[in-house]
Amino acid sequence: MPAASLSDPRVENVRAALKAAGLEDTVVVVPDSVATAATAAAVLGCEVAAIANSLIFECDGAPLLIVASGAGKVNVKLLALEQGLGKISRADHDFVLRYAGQPVGGVAPLGHPAPIRTFLDTDLAAHSRLWAGAGSHQAMLSLSYHELLAVTGATEAVVR
Repeated sequence: MPAASLSDPRVENVRAALKAAGLEDTVVVVPDSVATAATAAAVLGCEVAAIANSLIFECDGAPLLIVASGAGKVNVKLLALEQGLGKISRADHDFVLRYAGQPVGGVAPLGHPAPIRTFLDTDLAAHSRLWAGAGSHQAMLSLSYHELLAVTGATEAVVR
């Protein structure tokens, strides 16, 4: 995967989505991959729990975005039961690219080709600043829990 740059169209889509939402452009591009919560936290100097992983799943053939703390695994059975959803399954790389327009490990919570139904992990509210993918393996953005909730139109949920 080539390194992201300031002219990467996937990252620029995220920047445009931030601007359209009236938010500051907080995107940072780093030289090395930050495709996992642990590597992102190490590079950014924050807790793994403050990394907001944007995870695309498939639910009854449609994309479902779960923005979850990097500190633990998502329990899709619990989420489906609590939210009255159908079966949630892991999406493959092609599905993620088709609906998010961004690669697995670099998916942002915004900047997708079309809106995706989104659930936001309530554990993330414990952090004053969150870091989320920004469209590539080398780009991250920072925002507050409330900004993330507003910009995604997410439903708050317990995901583990």
